[in-house]
Amino acid sequence: MADKKSLLVVDDEPKITEVVSSYLESKGFAVHTAEDGRRALEIFEKENIALIILDLMMPGMSGEELCRVVRRRSRVPIIMLTAKIEEEDLLRGLGMGADDYVTKPFSLKELHARVETVLRRTADDLVPLVLKNAFNGGDLTVDFEKNIIKKQQIPVALTPSECRLLAAFIKYPGRVFTRADLIDIALGDAFDGYDRAVDSHIKNLRQKIETDPKSPVYVLTVHGMGYKFGGE
Repeated sequence: MADKKSLLVVDDEPKITEVVSSYLESKGFAVHTAEDGRRALEIFEKENIALIILDLMMPGMSGEELCRVVRRRSRVPIIMLTAKIEEEDLLRGLGMGADDYVTKPFSLKELHARVETVLRRTADDLVPLVLKNAFNGGDLTVDFEKNIIKKQQIPVALTPSECRLLAAFIKYPGRVFTRADLIDIALGDAFDGYDRAVDSHIKNLRQKIETDPKSPVYVLTVHGMGYKFGGE
């Protein structure tokens, strides 16, 4: 029997962690829970966590702070739980490195669907036939086999969504991707949010791989259509 994938549910409301963990365990996952960010970090450092479900608003170490700390160490997928529904708040969560979000109140069925979608998306094989790529004289190097991306020989940490975007661009360098295309690739079928969330992922990717994000050479905007890859 295959090992169960381990999830980490972080929320300061015990009723939520109890209900969510019980439901996801019934779906075949091993679930760890934490009621604050510091305990979550302790678990994350000890366990092989496949995905984190993280409440945005918590006392002490907030979900935002925890997300930033985790992102500096790992590309593990993160789904944020938030009672906020303002677009700027959701985009900020994505900007911190979250891969998806679910707004409270939510159905357990919806959360499970998001978990499965994000895990499937991050596990799918969307890589070019050539696993090692160098662009613009070695300015950007991508090793999909070892999962290492370097900008001017310095490793950069991409989120799973950002990595999938970059992989798609590199695999189809002449293709113009619409926002709808990129939602399917980077955010999955369960995504029903704002198109601007795609722009937020693109902005974050540019910050990491472009010398001047305002004048990109890799992720190019095709006005009125979408984005395409410009690396050579």
